[in-house]
Amino acid sequence: MSLLTVLAAALTGCGGGGERGGAGSAQVRGTTTVSPRPAHPSPASPSAAPARKPPTMAPGPGGLTPVFTRGPASAGKTVALTFDADMTADQGPRAAGGERFDNPALIATLKRLEVDATIFMTGRWAEEYPAQAKAIGSDPRFEVANHSYSHHAFATPCYGLPALDRPAMAADVRRAFDAFRRAGVRNVVPYFRFPGGCYDDAALRALAPARVTAVQWDVVSGDAFATDAGAVAEEVLSGVKPGSLVVLHCTRSAAPVTEEAVRTIVPELRRRGYRFVKVSELMSGRDDAAPR
Repeated sequence: MSLLTVLAAALTGCGGGGERGGAGSAQVRGTTTVSPRPAHPSPASPSAAPARKPPTMAPGPGGLTPVFTRGPASAGKTVALTFDADMTADQGPRAAGGERFDNPALIATLKRLEVDATIFMTGRWAEEYPAQAKAIGSDPRFEVANHSYSHHAFATPCYGLPALDRPAMAADVRRAFDAFRRAGVRNVVPYFRFPGGCYDDAALRALAPARVTAVQWDVVSGDAFATDAGAVAEEVLSGVKPGSLVVLHCTRSAAPVTEEAVRTIVPELRRRGYRFVKVSELMSGRDDAAPR
Protein backbone atom coordinates (compact mmCIF):
# COMPACT_ATOMS: atom_id res chain seq x y z
CA MET A 1 0.00 0.00 0.00
CA SER A 2 1.36 3.40 -0.96
CA LEU A 3 2.13 6.27 1.38
CA LEU A 4 -0.66 8.18 -0.35
CA THR A 5 -3.19 5.57 0.76
CA VAL A 6 -2.03 5.58 4.37
CA LEU A 7 -2.03 9.37 4.65
CA ALA A 8 -5.41 9.70 2.99
CA ALA A 9 -6.95 7.12 5.31
CA ALA A 10 -5.62 8.91 8.37
CA LEU A 11 -6.87 12.28 7.12
CA THR A 12 -10.38 11.31 6.20
CA GLY A 13 -11.26 8.85 8.96
CA CYS A 14 -13.30 6.92 6.41
CA GLY A 15 -12.34 4.30 3.88
CA GLY A 16 -8.85 3.61 5.10
CA GLY A 17 -7.53 0.26 6.14
CA GLY A 18 -9.87 0.26 9.12
CA GLU A 19 -8.90 0.31 12.79
CA ARG A 20 -9.97 -2.12 15.47
CA GLY A 21 -10.67 -0.49 18.81
CA GLY A 22 -10.27 -3.70 20.73
CA ALA A 23 -9.99 -7.40 20.07
CA GLY A 24 -9.99 -8.22 16.37
CA SER A 25 -13.06 -9.86 14.88
CA ALA A 26 -12.91 -12.64 12.34
CA GLN A 27 -15.35 -12.49 9.46
CA VAL A 28 -18.68 -14.02 10.41
CA ARG A 29 -20.20 -16.44 7.95
CA GLY A 30 -23.92 -17.10 7.64
CA THR A 31 -26.81 -18.34 5.54
CA THR A 32 -29.89 -16.29 6.38
CA THR A 33 -31.48 -13.55 4.29
CA VAL A 34 -33.01 -10.79 6.43
CA SER A 35 -34.15 -7.20 5.94
CA PRO A 36 -33.53 -4.54 8.59
CA ARG A 37 -36.57 -2.93 10.19
CA PRO A 38 -35.62 0.59 9.05
CA ALA A 39 -35.26 -0.22 5.32
CA HIS A 40 -38.60 0.80 3.85
CA PRO A 41 -38.90 -0.06 0.16
CA SER A 42 -41.79 1.61 -1.63
CA PRO A 43 -44.71 -0.72 -2.29
CA ALA A 44 -44.73 -2.24 -5.73
CA SER A 45 -47.71 -1.73 -8.02
CA PRO A 46 -50.07 -4.72 -8.28
CA SER A 47 -48.73 -5.54 -11.74
CA ALA A 48 -45.07 -5.30 -10.75
CA ALA A 49 -43.02 -8.39 -10.06
CA PRO A 50 -42.24 -8.93 -6.36
CA ALA A 51 -38.98 -7.28 -5.37
CA ARG A 52 -36.18 -9.72 -4.63
CA LYS A 53 -34.59 -9.40 -1.24
CA PRO A 54 -30.88 -8.63 -1.31
CA PRO A 55 -28.68 -11.40 0.08
CA THR A 56 -27.36 -11.04 3.60
CA MET A 57 -25.30 -13.14 5.98
CA ALA A 58 -26.60 -14.68 9.17
CA PRO A 59 -25.43 -13.47 12.59
CA GLY A 60 -22.33 -15.13 13.87
CA PRO A 61 -21.60 -16.80 17.21
CA GLY A 62 -23.14 -14.91 20.08
CA GLY A 63 -25.25 -12.86 17.69
CA LEU A 64 -22.35 -10.87 16.23
CA THR A 65 -23.15 -8.84 13.13
CA PRO A 66 -21.62 -10.62 10.10
CA VAL A 67 -18.87 -8.90 8.07
CA PHE A 68 -18.40 -9.12 4.29
CA THR A 69 -15.12 -7.93 2.75
CA ARG A 70 -14.99 -9.35 -0.80
CA GLY A 71 -16.70 -11.76 -3.13
CA PRO A 72 -15.48 -15.26 -3.90
CA ALA A 73 -12.86 -15.74 -6.58
CA SER A 74 -15.29 -18.18 -8.18
CA ALA A 75 -17.45 -15.18 -9.10
CA GLY A 76 -15.03 -14.53 -11.94
CA LYS A 77 -13.97 -11.08 -13.08
CA THR A 78 -16.52 -9.09 -11.12
CA VAL A 79 -15.72 -6.03 -9.03
CA ALA A 80 -17.88 -3.81 -6.83
CA LEU A 81 -17.11 -0.10 -6.73
CA THR A 82 -18.50 1.45 -3.56
CA PHE A 83 -18.66 5.15 -2.72
CA ASP A 84 -18.98 6.61 0.77
CA ALA A 85 -21.15 9.72 0.92
CA ASP A 86 -19.77 11.12 4.15
CA MET A 87 -21.15 13.90 6.30
CA THR A 88 -20.97 14.13 10.08
CA ALA A 89 -23.79 15.30 12.27
CA ASP A 90 -22.04 18.60 13.05
CA GLN A 91 -21.00 19.65 9.53
CA GLY A 92 -24.17 21.56 8.73
CA PRO A 93 -22.52 24.99 9.24
CA ARG A 94 -19.75 24.05 6.82
CA ALA A 95 -22.30 23.01 4.20
CA ALA A 96 -24.20 26.25 4.79
CA GLY A 97 -20.92 28.10 4.22
CA GLY A 98 -20.54 26.55 0.78
CA GLU A 99 -18.50 23.39 1.38
CA ARG A 100 -19.74 20.63 -0.89
CA PHE A 101 -20.09 17.15 0.56
CA ASP A 102 -21.79 15.85 -2.59
CA ASN A 103 -20.39 15.00 -6.03
CA PRO A 104 -23.05 15.14 -8.76
CA ALA A 105 -20.41 14.90 -11.51
CA LEU A 106 -19.26 11.54 -10.15
CA ILE A 107 -22.79 10.15 -10.13
CA ALA A 108 -23.32 11.46 -13.68
CA THR A 109 -20.10 9.77 -14.82
CA LEU A 110 -21.10 6.44 -13.31
CA LYS A 111 -24.42 6.67 -15.13
CA ARG A 112 -22.79 7.71 -18.42
CA LEU A 113 -20.32 4.83 -18.18
CA GLU A 114 -23.15 2.45 -17.21
CA VAL A 115 -21.49 1.34 -13.98
CA ASP A 116 -23.52 -0.41 -11.30
CA ALA A 117 -22.38 0.73 -7.84
CA THR A 118 -23.28 0.81 -4.17
CA ILE A 119 -23.43 4.17 -2.36
CA PHE A 120 -22.82 4.02 1.40
CA MET A 121 -24.64 7.11 2.61
CA THR A 122 -24.81 8.77 6.02
CA GLY A 123 -28.19 9.88 7.21
CA ARG A 124 -26.87 13.40 7.62
CA TRP A 125 -25.84 13.43 3.93
CA ALA A 126 -29.36 12.37 2.90
CA GLU A 127 -30.80 15.20 4.97
CA GLU A 128 -28.44 17.76 3.42
CA TYR A 129 -29.01 16.55 -0.16
CA PRO A 130 -32.47 14.93 -0.18
CA ALA A 131 -33.09 15.43 -3.90
CA GLN A 132 -29.78 13.80 -4.79
CA ALA A 133 -30.33 10.98 -2.31
CA LYS A 134 -33.75 10.30 -3.83
CA ALA A 135 -32.36 10.38 -7.39
CA ILE A 136 -29.52 8.01 -6.53
CA GLY A 137 -31.88 5.66 -4.74
CA SER A 138 -34.33 5.68 -7.64
CA ASP A 139 -31.76 4.76 -10.28
CA PRO A 140 -31.67 1.00 -10.96
CA ARG A 141 -27.88 1.16 -11.44
CA PHE A 142 -27.38 2.09 -7.78
CA GLU A 143 -28.24 0.71 -4.39
CA VAL A 144 -28.02 2.75 -1.19
CA ALA A 145 -26.46 1.27 1.93
CA ASN A 146 -26.05 2.66 5.43
CA HIS A 147 -22.92 4.49 6.58
CA SER A 148 -24.40 5.53 9.95
CA TYR A 149 -26.30 8.72 10.65
CA SER A 150 -23.56 10.75 12.33
CA HIS A 151 -20.31 9.28 10.92
CA HIS A 152 -19.04 8.85 14.46
CA ALA A 153 -16.74 5.98 15.36
CA PHE A 154 -18.07 2.60 16.47
CA ALA A 155 -14.70 1.68 18.01
CA THR A 156 -11.66 3.64 19.11
CA PRO A 157 -9.10 4.70 18.16
CA CYS A 158 -10.53 5.67 14.76
CA TYR A 159 -8.62 8.48 13.04
CA GLY A 160 -9.81 11.05 15.57
CA LEU A 161 -13.52 10.55 14.97
CA PRO A 162 -15.76 11.17 17.99
CA ALA A 163 -17.04 7.88 19.37
CA LEU A 164 -20.59 6.67 19.84
CA ASP A 165 -21.61 5.01 23.09
CA ARG A 166 -22.37 1.32 22.63
CA PRO A 167 -26.09 1.66 23.50
CA ALA A 168 -26.47 4.36 20.81
CA MET A 169 -25.00 2.38 17.90
CA ALA A 170 -28.04 0.48 16.63
CA ALA A 171 -30.20 3.58 17.04
CA ASP A 172 -27.73 5.63 14.99
CA VAL A 173 -27.99 3.11 12.15
CA ARG A 174 -31.79 3.09 12.34
CA ARG A 175 -31.79 6.89 12.30
CA ALA A 176 -29.91 6.81 8.98
CA PHE A 177 -32.44 4.40 7.46
CA ASP A 178 -35.20 6.73 8.65
CA ALA A 179 -33.45 9.66 6.94
CA PHE A 180 -33.36 7.68 3.70
CA ARG A 181 -37.08 6.98 3.96
CA ARG A 182 -37.90 10.65 4.55
CA ALA A 183 -35.84 11.60 1.49
CA GLY A 184 -37.73 9.08 -0.65
CA VAL A 185 -34.76 6.76 -1.27
CA ARG A 186 -36.05 3.52 -2.81
CA ASN A 187 -33.22 1.07 -3.53
CA VAL A 188 -32.07 0.62 0.07
CA VAL A 189 -30.16 -2.53 1.01
CA PRO A 190 -29.57 -3.88 4.54
CA TYR A 191 -25.82 -3.28 4.49
CA PHE A 192 -23.75 -1.09 6.81
CA ARG A 193 -20.24 0.31 6.60
CA PHE A 194 -18.43 1.34 9.77
CA PRO A 195 -17.15 4.94 9.66
CA GLY A 196 -13.39 4.72 9.22
CA GLY A 197 -13.78 0.95 8.87
CA CYS A 198 -13.33 0.79 12.66
CA TYR A 199 -15.04 -1.97 14.62
CA ASP A 200 -14.48 -4.61 17.28
CA ASP A 201 -16.51 -7.48 18.71
CA ALA A 202 -18.34 -5.12 21.07
CA ALA A 203 -19.45 -2.99 18.11
CA LEU A 204 -20.56 -6.05 16.15
CA ARG A 205 -22.61 -7.14 19.15
CA ALA A 206 -24.09 -3.67 19.74
CA LEU A 207 -25.08 -3.40 16.07
CA ALA A 208 -26.94 -6.72 16.06
CA PRO A 209 -30.41 -5.22 16.76
CA ALA A 210 -30.16 -3.23 13.50
CA ARG A 211 -30.09 -6.56 11.57
CA VAL A 212 -27.58 -5.54 8.92
CA THR A 213 -24.58 -7.13 7.25
CA ALA A 214 -21.44 -5.05 7.73
CA VAL A 215 -19.57 -4.43 4.46
CA GLN A 216 -15.87 -3.57 4.42
CA TRP A 217 -13.48 -3.82 1.43
CA ASP A 218 -10.27 -5.39 0.15
CA VAL A 219 -9.07 -2.52 -2.09
CA VAL A 220 -8.39 0.97 -0.73
CA SER A 221 -8.44 3.67 -3.42
CA GLY A 222 -6.57 6.34 -1.44
CA ASP A 223 -8.87 9.01 -2.94
CA ALA A 224 -9.47 10.88 0.32
CA PHE A 225 -7.89 14.32 -0.02
CA ALA A 226 -5.86 13.07 -2.99
CA THR A 227 -4.84 15.57 -5.65
CA ASP A 228 -3.47 13.12 -8.22
CA ALA A 229 -6.23 11.22 -10.04
CA GLY A 230 -3.66 9.03 -11.78
CA ALA A 231 -2.27 7.83 -8.47
CA VAL A 232 -5.76 6.99 -7.22
CA ALA A 233 -6.51 5.06 -10.40
CA GLU A 234 -3.24 3.14 -10.15
CA GLU A 235 -3.96 2.26 -6.51
CA VAL A 236 -7.26 0.69 -7.53
CA LEU A 237 -6.01 -0.98 -10.72
CA SER A 238 -3.06 -2.55 -8.93
CA GLY A 239 -5.26 -4.00 -6.19
CA VAL A 240 -8.34 -5.34 -7.94
CA LYS A 241 -8.72 -9.11 -8.21
CA PRO A 242 -11.77 -11.21 -9.12
CA GLY A 243 -14.43 -10.53 -6.50
CA SER A 244 -12.79 -7.34 -5.16
CA LEU A 245 -14.70 -4.69 -3.26
CA VAL A 246 -13.27 -1.18 -3.70
CA VAL A 247 -13.82 1.76 -1.34
CA LEU A 248 -13.96 5.28 -2.82
CA HIS A 249 -15.75 8.47 -1.83
CA CYS A 250 -18.62 10.59 -3.13
CA THR A 251 -17.63 13.88 -1.47
CA ARG A 252 -16.23 16.76 -3.51
CA SER A 253 -14.52 18.59 -0.65
CA ALA A 254 -12.78 15.49 0.75
CA ALA A 255 -12.17 13.54 -2.47
CA PRO A 256 -11.86 16.06 -5.30
CA VAL A 257 -10.25 13.81 -7.94
CA THR A 258 -12.42 10.70 -7.60
CA GLU A 259 -14.57 11.42 -10.65
CA GLU A 260 -11.47 11.90 -12.80
CA ALA A 261 -9.95 8.69 -11.45
CA VAL A 262 -13.11 6.73 -12.21
CA ARG A 263 -12.84 7.80 -15.86
CA THR A 264 -9.54 5.89 -15.96
CA ILE A 265 -10.48 2.97 -13.70
CA VAL A 266 -13.65 1.91 -15.46
CA PRO A 267 -12.42 1.55 -19.06
CA GLU A 268 -9.18 -0.10 -17.95
CA LEU A 269 -10.91 -2.71 -15.81
CA ARG A 270 -13.34 -3.39 -18.65
CA ARG A 271 -10.39 -3.83 -20.98
CA ARG A 272 -9.11 -6.45 -18.53
CA GLY A 273 -12.44 -8.25 -18.71
CA TYR A 274 -14.05 -7.07 -15.47
CA ARG A 275 -17.77 -6.54 -14.97
CA PHE A 276 -19.05 -3.96 -12.45
CA VAL A 277 -21.62 -5.17 -9.93
CA LYS A 278 -23.35 -3.92 -6.82
CA VAL A 279 -22.44 -5.33 -3.42
CA SER A 280 -25.70 -7.30 -3.40
CA GLU A 281 -24.68 -9.16 -6.55
CA LEU A 282 -21.14 -9.71 -5.30
CA MET A 283 -22.51 -11.14 -2.06
CA SER A 284 -24.97 -13.39 -3.86
CA GLY A 285 -22.01 -15.35 -5.27
CA ARG A 286 -21.05 -16.62 -1.83
CA ASP A 287 -21.88 -20.20 -0.98
CA ASP A 288 -23.10 -19.07 2.46
CA ALA A 289 -25.43 -16.29 1.26
CA ALA A 290 -29.01 -17.13 0.47
CA PRO A 291 -30.25 -16.19 -3.01
CA ARG A 292 -32.55 -13.22 -3.47
